[in-house]
Amino acid sequence: MTKVSNDARLSKLRDMAENLRMAYTNAVPVEPLRGRLEGLSTDDAYAIQEYNTAHWLANGRRLVGRKIGLTSRAVQQQLGVDQPDFGMLFADMAMPEGEDIPAGRLLQPRIEAEIALILKRDLVFERHTYADLLQAVDCCLPALEIVDSRIANWDIRLADTIADNASSGLFVLGTRPVLLRDIDLTACSTRMSRSGETVSEGNGRACLGNPLNACLWLADTMSRYGRPLQAGDIVLTGALGPMVPVVAGDRFEASIDGLGSVSVGFGKQKEIR
Repeated sequence: MTKVSNDARLSKLRDMAENLRMAYTNAVPVEPLRGRLEGLSTDDAYAIQEYNTAHWLANGRRLVGRKIGLTSRAVQQQLGVDQPDFGMLFADMAMPEGEDIPAGRLLQPRIEAEIALILKRDLVFERHTYADLLQAVDCCLPALEIVDSRIANWDIRLADTIADNASSGLFVLGTRPVLLRDIDLTACSTRMSRSGETVSEGNGRACLGNPLNACLWLADTMSRYGRPLQAGDIVLTGALGPMVPVVAGDRFEASIDGLGSVSVGFGKQKEIR
């Protein structure tokens, strides 16, 4: 491939990044990205994500952690991949526990229960061990991730979701931290309810066999991509059960054994886009 064609390809990736940013700004979803550039690869998709990360950081957003997606083996098989993906967490994506998300804040939200890890040490090595990870984790919290897609009708494949910051939206953390030594992350089960009715169930094993497996993958991957995990970062380790579509006026609560519960509501209007 010639230098000219490489430059043209990079220009196309920057255009797609801008297209996604406009979807955030205008609250209007865009068509899938995967058909816009022949051979759109995982690396291309992460380049799109990184263009937007750099743009948002330059414009005042604060990076506070990462989210891990595609931690379910079934979802990986569905998308034809053999590893998770990641997205950035910014401070303005955090919602207070128990409060309502303003109506219209998101385009097409869905929700899932997760375990969040808070780091107290940097993870900057090319390859990390479990010992590195155990020393780096400060505490665990129950979490709700509200995923969203700037791609119309959730018509996504791997490149679409990666480019779109791993289909991130907002997140909610519980407020009672638990030390890692005081919980078995593989054995803990979760129940997510909507207005008291159970809508999703799962356990730690649904997240790559153990949420720590997902975090270890993330630590190595972020070092390779040049944005290593830092002390104070939040890591959303991945869904413990099936995600659930959101309807305006819903209120969700997730209870995770050994971690407690976390809740959030959604403001009422005719629809949440």
